[in-house]
Amino acid sequence: MAWNEPGGGQKDPWNRQRPGGNKFAPDKLLKGIGDHLGRLGRGPGGILTAIVVLVVVGLLMSSYTIIDARQVGVVLRFGEYTRTLSPGFHFKLPTPIEEVDKVEATRIRSVNDRVSMLTRDENIITIDFTVQYQVDDARKYLFSVSDPDGSVSAAAEAAVRSVVGGSDMDQILSAAGANLVGEAQQALQKTLDSYDSGLRVTEVSFQNVAPPAEVKDAFDDVNNAREDKQSIENNALAYANKVVPVARGDASRIAAEAAGYKAERIARAQGDVARFDLLLKEYKAAPAVTRKRLWLETMEQVMADNPKVIDGSGGRNIINLPAGRHARSTDGGGASAAAVAAPAPASSTDDAAAGKEKQP
Repeated sequence: MAWNEPGGGQKDPWNRQRPGGNKFAPDKLLKGIGDHLGRLGRGPGGILTAIVVLVVVGLLMSSYTIIDARQVGVVLRFGEYTRTLSPGFHFKLPTPIEEVDKVEATRIRSVNDRVSMLTRDENIITIDFTVQYQVDDARKYLFSVSDPDGSVSAAAEAAVRSVVGGSDMDQILSAAGANLVGEAQQALQKTLDSYDSGLRVTEVSFQNVAPPAEVKDAFDDVNNAREDKQSIENNALAYANKVVPVARGDASRIAAEAAGYKAERIARAQGDVARFDLLLKEYKAAPAVTRKRLWLETMEQVMADNPKVIDGSGGRNIINLPAGRHARSTDGGGASAAAVAAPAPASSTDDAAAGKEKQP
């Protein structure tokens, strides 16, 4: 039979009756705690008990820690590193056994400086630079570097001097100087890694890169000349981009015309060869007739613009050639009074008669 079975009273395993049943009385509990605490401060033993209670409460209160989302916690046990805590709630051994150093790992820190340095071509230049960095390893940050800002500033100045000292003045002042910033950042990160600092460089920037004030006017003249040179080069390039396509088009047109003229001359020469071959064939078949025809065709071409009447057959064959424009303009369209003898080819006795010109 269960010892807490329902009934008129509650019994324990030893069959003893417990007055009051199983009711929970918070007022009695609080009263008992108050009475106990009230007795702590009474007498020498009570003071010692109060001290012990306070020590225990302090130990319990120091047995946990809360790390913010922007922080990391470094746990030190009797001053020696033991572990790193991520953001959140964590338990630890009470203080002074374990202590937690909280480091803001996401905060961006920065250092600024202005230095004057010598370039590779022995010119003095003044540079304002800014370095931004943040904690990458909290343990190394706490134990390896005593003055982070001072260490970063000194390392950054050394890195900038090494980069600027290996470059010419024109390279630093021109657009190519942007590449030097990346080189300086790499050199700085390498130096900080050699220090085992636990820092990570996020950005390096140069501001007010300029020569000293004593020679600023001379360098301004140089920069203006450089800008003028660039402007002239850009104009020349634009002119070349405008003229070169036109010249190429003209060259293509001339080449096409030359190719057409070449094809025309070749075709004409081939036609002349073919015509000569045919003429030769006819000449071999009838030499006299061919010579006569050739002579007549030649005379027709020669005398086409002359107001002449040619008789090459002794009156039997008269050729009337049209009057030329020059003759019509000089004498109103009349024929010329000059007479020219036109001998016929000596192919036969009839054709050998001398031709004479008659005025129409």
